[in-house]
Amino acid sequence: MRQPSRPSSLSACLLAIGCVLAACQSVPPPAPAPATALELHIAHINDHHSNLEPQPDFELRLDGVPTRVETGGFPRLAALFKASSGLPSLLKIHAGDAMTGTLYHTLYKGEADAALMNTVCFDVFELGNHEFDEGDAGLRRFLDYLRQGPCRTTVLAANVEPAIGSPLAPVSANDYLQPYLLRQFGDVRVGIIGIEVRGKTMNSSRPLPTTRFHDEVETAQRTIDALRERGIRHIVLVTHQGYEADKAMAARLSDVDVIIGGDSHTLLGDFSAIGIASAAGPYPTVVSNRDGDPVCIGQAWEYAKIFGLMAVRFDQRGTVASCGGSLTLPLGDDFRQPDGSGSFVAVNAATRQRILAALQGSSARPVVPDPLAQAELARYASRLDDMKRQRIGTASEPLCLVRVPGEATNRSAGVSGCENANRLARGSDVAQAVAEAYRQASRLADVALQNGGGIRTPLPHGEVTYGTAYTVLPYTNVLYELQVTGRQLTDVLEDAVGNYLDDGGSDGSHPYAAGLRWHLDLRQARGSRFSRIEVRARDRDAWQAIDPERTYTVVTSDYLATGGDGYATLARINQAGRSVNTYLSYTQTFVDYLQARGTVARPPAGDYSHQQVIGRDGTPLP
Repeated sequence: MRQPSRPSSLSACLLAIGCVLAACQSVPPPAPAPATALELHIAHINDHHSNLEPQPDFELRLDGVPTRVETGGFPRLAALFKASSGLPSLLKIHAGDAMTGTLYHTLYKGEADAALMNTVCFDVFELGNHEFDEGDAGLRRFLDYLRQGPCRTTVLAANVEPAIGSPLAPVSANDYLQPYLLRQFGDVRVGIIGIEVRGKTMNSSRPLPTTRFHDEVETAQRTIDALRERGIRHIVLVTHQGYEADKAMAARLSDVDVIIGGDSHTLLGDFSAIGIASAAGPYPTVVSNRDGDPVCIGQAWEYAKIFGLMAVRFDQRGTVASCGGSLTLPLGDDFRQPDGSGSFVAVNAATRQRILAALQGSSARPVVPDPLAQAELARYASRLDDMKRQRIGTASEPLCLVRVPGEATNRSAGVSGCENANRLARGSDVAQAVAEAYRQASRLADVALQNGGGIRTPLPHGEVTYGTAYTVLPYTNVLYELQVTGRQLTDVLEDAVGNYLDDGGSDGSHPYAAGLRWHLDLRQARGSRFSRIEVRARDRDAWQAIDPERTYTVVTSDYLATGGDGYATLARINQAGRSVNTYLSYTQTFVDYLQARGTVARPPAGDYSHQQVIGRDGTPLP
């Protein structure tokens, strides 16, 4: 369940949101008095997922030459936020999923993330679904760390209602969470409303059963209407529900002006000049709300790699007149390019000057880390160094990360050898390797299942360390073995894809498997998407058609076994007592697998779970 750029003015519009209740229009508000035109600047990040350090080997392509450089990291983001501090009417926003993803979370449980966030002093932090990964009590612990700093960041979640007396509402409903924040800029008040993704948080994280999650659109409109009645005409939504959901929401709402989002880890903007061509849309993306007025939508990719800066100009009526923006990929200055043998080596001074010249005017540029943030990071990093450096194996080739084969965003962008990974039928190499590790760890399993969203990063070619493994698999899951009939196993696969195609859930539910393979047609209705399902049972060397009546042993994470990500069939099997908790840590299982093999590579083509995929548009994937 639950980043910094050059200080330039931006113009492009965000999503406006329409009234979904007839009653909300029954008594129109009084005509507002004339207002002062406003240019609002919004600096924002999302989904940093405890990625506090820079990525060391991010690969760009400059003038056709592969170029590797250190990229991102929270101290560089902090520097960009501080560089923008002189802009008028500035909001600093984090759109959720601060926690879970690296050893910084494993060891510090949110303390390190809060400390680095407090070097920025965000105006608002919207809860992400991963903020609930360790329940309401774990989220409160993180928010208490955030409160220890000087910033007084407002934590938003208008559609989250914790029970009174629970960790998030010990005395009253707004002890920790607020529905909105009002900011005054001159004589103009701006309302900033927070919206958490409902179904995904309830089904894919661990909130208390007493914590209620209300409909995103209805809550947004109700809160907008309440602010409009108070004379507030400039509305920013901060959401954690995904780019496509933001666009759809905008069309259903009235009086919304801007949506700053997270959750889908979406890269927007044009990065083709540096060899990244997988952006899902323009930055800002401009759509129309229910009233026909423009809405400016922005998201800033993932993992502390991108800083978003949007400028929204309002006219005197409080309507968006224009919006623009820029996304910055902050770099180090340690550029390396391949030598005659193909090894990446530091460039000479002349080449470095050419690279810097080539980056002028692009979306990427060197940024010096903020000293305060760098010092904070060093304080927490010192305890991780020994653990992170221990080598556990080697990846003989890159294992790319994909959730759904054919998806628009390449989650492995910047990893050499993964440039087109999202467009291939085979999908996620690293999910396949993890599933194989599960299958080998179990002494009984015929099949291992892994959800695509449970894998957080690709595995680049080269040395694999303990720290790498915990970045790939950062959660605290253990493995369950379940007794599943062939018919039920087919239902499990349909559950996984239906979770996002039919039920509005996360596409992180998309299935990968070892010992199980299939053909998938995403055009079809639920129940007809999977065909040619075959099993290579533990006692067989050959692939055979799945037997609906045979019982197979399936090993998977406790998260899926208990129904996370919409795996309802597995939940019923578990509740019926047809499961065993092995108490094997899923990350340690992967570590053991790597240490035993020494080298990990992509599996043979015939062992991939996806043997054939037809995309939603009817295109067969290569």
